[in-house]
Amino acid sequence: MMFDIQEIRSQFPILQQQVNGKPLVYLDNAASSQKPISVLETWKKYYEEINANVHRGIHTLSQLATEEMELSRKKVQQFIKARHDYEVIFTKGTTEGINLVAYALGNSNFLKKDDEIIISYLEHHSNIVPWQMLCERTGAKLKVIPMDENGILQLDFLDQNLSEKTKLVSVNQVSNALGVINPIEDIIAKVRKNSSALIMIDGAQSVPHFEIDVQKMDCDFFAFSGHKMYAPMGVGVLYGKEEVLTKLQPFHGGGEMIATCSFDGTTYAGLPFKFEAGTPNVGGNIALGAAIDFMQKVGVENIRNHEALLLEYAQKKLLEIDGLKIYGETAQRTSVVSFNLEGIGIASDVGMILDKLGIAVRTGHHCTQPIMNFFNIAGTVRASFAVYNTLAEVDALVEGVKKAQRMLS
Repeated sequence: MMFDIQEIRSQFPILQQQVNGKPLVYLDNAASSQKPISVLETWKKYYEEINANVHRGIHTLSQLATEEMELSRKKVQQFIKARHDYEVIFTKGTTEGINLVAYALGNSNFLKKDDEIIISYLEHHSNIVPWQMLCERTGAKLKVIPMDENGILQLDFLDQNLSEKTKLVSVNQVSNALGVINPIEDIIAKVRKNSSALIMIDGAQSVPHFEIDVQKMDCDFFAFSGHKMYAPMGVGVLYGKEEVLTKLQPFHGGGEMIATCSFDGTTYAGLPFKFEAGTPNVGGNIALGAAIDFMQKVGVENIRNHEALLLEYAQKKLLEIDGLKIYGETAQRTSVVSFNLEGIGIASDVGMILDKLGIAVRTGHHCTQPIMNFFNIAGTVRASFAVYNTLAEVDALVEGVKKAQRMLS
């Protein structure tokens, strides 16, 4: 398929509007992407035509809803190249997926006092706090892979710290704050060679931008969110290897996750239902399938190439501005440029001026306070790209930043 940016943009109704009297330039995609008509219509059609609770229903609508949701599960399986569709657990997002694993490991007595969990300096708070909580509950210790001033992880730390005490290693594939692509192949290889630890990958910022193959990657868990990849909010996925998931105790108890329930005791359902207590977000899960269809129709490789072009152009243009610093400038990155202007203390002032020009960016610590502390800053201005962004929008951003610099200095 030929990559036609205007045709793609026409599929996103929200992009056609004005904000503060200016055409909307939406550059906050790492926080959440916009949704194409095909996804919105799928969601609407579900509620207008087949809304019913799934599984266990004998009536036609329930069976239709179940078929559609299970078809979506198969689409996810193929999209991330999992071996089985029942290794795909629907969640409400990456955060819930990570917490699910943390609690399930805790419930399964997987960790004892002085065992170790390793994460990296580049993690989102969602991949820090659940492990801190698990360490508090079990007496395990949390260790952190350090990074350098380019935002590149120092992997020799793993050579010194992996041991039989290491029970879990959890890292993100792409940093949400800097856009740095972590060398997870190398990390996983080191972990497999030097320990029997489980490996969790936070894929929230990678799934929207490039091809994923969980089997080739050889991770035990992989979590991501729908809303960053053109699907609705409140839907996500946790992938887990069958042999690992079957050993884990459930996270939530309730309907759907039981095989039998009596006051004497309860037995649990098989995968994936063991980890899907309660009524799922059926419409959202089906719409996630439509978002995958959208990405595959455009072509994940086309998305990656287009976003690489935007990133390269944005970095080049922004660096022409005197006194502008890009964090992780020399690291391999995707779709994110995180920067500050010298002598302008508050990133949000820049963000406010850009907003008046109709340009949406994110400012602040991006739920990565350790990274900000490392650079000794309160936050950054973060522009992040998606398939529908254009070089002209990057020009608008650059002009806006220049204007902010003039106004604030």
